[in-house]
Amino acid sequence: MTTLDSTPPAVSNTRPTAPLSDDGQLFRLLVQGVTDYAIYMLDPDGIICNWNAGGRRIKGYEESEVIGQHFSRFYTEADRIAGLPAHALEVARLHGRYEKEGWRLRKDGSHFWACEVIDPIWQHDRLIGFAKITRDMTEQHEAELRLEEARRALAQAQKIEAVGKLTLGLSHDFNNLLSVIVNSLDLIVVHRQDAARTSALVEGALRAAERGSQLTRQLLAFARGQELAPEAHDLNALLLRSRELFLRSCGSTVCFEYELGQALPEVLIDGVQFEAAILNLLVNSRDAMPQGGRIVIVTEARRMAGPLPDAPLRNHVTVKVADTGAGMSEEALQRAVEPFFTTKDVGKGSGLGLSQVHGFAAQSGGFLQLESRPGVGTSVSICLPVAGE
Repeated sequence: MTTLDSTPPAVSNTRPTAPLSDDGQLFRLLVQGVTDYAIYMLDPDGIICNWNAGGRRIKGYEESEVIGQHFSRFYTEADRIAGLPAHALEVARLHGRYEKEGWRLRKDGSHFWACEVIDPIWQHDRLIGFAKITRDMTEQHEAELRLEEARRALAQAQKIEAVGKLTLGLSHDFNNLLSVIVNSLDLIVVHRQDAARTSALVEGALRAAERGSQLTRQLLAFARGQELAPEAHDLNALLLRSRELFLRSCGSTVCFEYELGQALPEVLIDGVQFEAAILNLLVNSRDAMPQGGRIVIVTEARRMAGPLPDAPLRNHVTVKVADTGAGMSEEALQRAVEPFFTTKDVGKGSGLGLSQVHGFAAQSGGFLQLESRPGVGTSVSICLPVAGE
């Protein structure tokens, strides 16, 4: 007969003992196992108390070589003279943390770019030392330097390209203008007895001279900034006073109109620069309609916010120049106010007209609004704050 033993087998509750059962030992093993970071303790005076494998790998010192030494030995001579080590401990003590990047020294005297963090360690409101962590960031730092150098080289190349485009465009512009003036003068000599012909030739030469003067003003404004002489003006009065000049600038194939608001408040602007800005817009609109079209100048009073985030509502007077030209693509619209950027053919524009208008609006306390659709047309609004506001 088989006897069954109902007594369950004994289960041992004894956990295996190992060094990892001690939290302090576990933490020390963890710190010693880190090799990408130099992690070590300092006493309140900056004396090194312990050292990990990351410190050996990054800085080259064995533990016996640095224990009891001041941590300032890792700083460059210039930083030591400037008192940076003591400053770092003081900032950590007062503000609870010190973090900085800079050049540090290895045992062999070579330099490496370090990111270091120092945290104070307190016990019962008493400072007992500092925890210092250092990471070697040399490769990242050198990569950033190379990237920055590439950016500077690219920016310089873009500047040279822009100057080349500007020079080419201006040379063609001025050459064409001088040709008109010289040819007109030659023909005046030949047809001096024909008053009507002479008058037409003189008018053509004057238009060419006005265009050359406008180019010169744009270059001066771009090179040194506009020196504005602001005064209170009625924009409608300024526009009406310059109507004949604007008509001549638009040419005979363009239908030019005004739609002026009534009883507009005055704005504080430089009248001469305002006229130059409107001329630039009219010339751009005219050039966008080689087969003719319609240009209208619209003025109105509006309460609106500026383009910056959280800009307050203010009273403005807007002057909009709208045309029925070819319009611009979204990409061209985003770059429209950049100096030297132009959608015109070489020799047809300097790329400074709209940037001059943008600069005038900004210096007058206002801003630009641009709208354009390919095949429909373009409108540019100069938004100027009301005088006294």
